[in-house]
Amino acid sequence: MATTEATSARVDSWLWAVRAFKSRSQATAAVKAGHVRVNGERAKPATSVKVGDRVVVRGGPAERILVVEKVLVKRVSAPLAAQAVIDQSPSPPPKELTVRVAVRERGAGRPTKRERRDLDRLRGRG
Repeated sequence: MATTEATSARVDSWLWAVRAFKSRSQATAAVKAGHVRVNGERAKPATSVKVGDRVVVRGGPAERILVVEKVLVKRVSAPLAAQAVIDQSPSPPPKELTVRVAVRERGAGRPTKRERRDLDRLRGRG
């Protein structure tokens, strides 16, 4: 395992290796877009991560807080990747507290005037 473990690694490579992203190019794009912070600082793709660093990944449904337990350079199996990271992300809120979004059935067409007025009343616009 000496080939996959090192003292430091690029943040984009490490995020891909611990399976936070499906591909390295997705990890690099997220870092370039400013969605990744290392120890509170905005990261660049070549930013080094070491054991104990805190990596915050924004995007998707929730923010993920990852602590580097092992530095990985190459992608490894899922059980080994799980050992390389401590996930300190907050648990998602219970379903009772999430906002329900009205979804129209596929193929139902445009809402009628009555349905639109009901929706406006429900949203507090009317």
